[in-house]
Amino acid sequence: MMKKVKKEKGTHRVEKKGIEKAWRSVLDGARKDSSSLSQAYRLTQIASRVGFDWPNIEGVLEKLDEEMREFREALALQDRKKIYEEIGDLFFVLANVSRLLHLHPEGALRKTLNKFISRFHYIEASLHRKGKSLRQSDLAEMERLWEESKKKKIKKEIL
Repeated sequence: MMKKVKKEKGTHRVEKKGIEKAWRSVLDGARKDSSSLSQAYRLTQIASRVGFDWPNIEGVLEKLDEEMREFREALALQDRKKIYEEIGDLFFVLANVSRLLHLHPEGALRKTLNKFISRFHYIEASLHRKGKSLRQSDLAEMERLWEESKKKKIKKEIL
């Protein structure tokens, strides 16, 4: 005879010898209302605390290489469903790399976004000074300005 278990929020069910039992996953501690990147970071933290972790950074870097190979294979097959899945796997592994290095991926990504915006603004402003729009430029000119913006940033940081 099956024992009925009232499902509470955050509980899961498992059947053991014909009896269904409720239990809570340790992963339920990860907030579902945070960004996916933050949630990935938190899930790997929780898993690590219970011993489900890489012994060192090399293991997770090998996993990153494996996921990149799988992503490239999906690209070669032009399998959009698989590409989508592999991009997700890459983000997850990168969140795990961040955790192992004690660097929150949201902060790292935010810094990169700010850097991208700054460099792109440099391209736009440089073209504007020449009386040109982005559409009147080409990739080679924009790339040259991008590299120029990187050098100017380095000079500012040195001074």
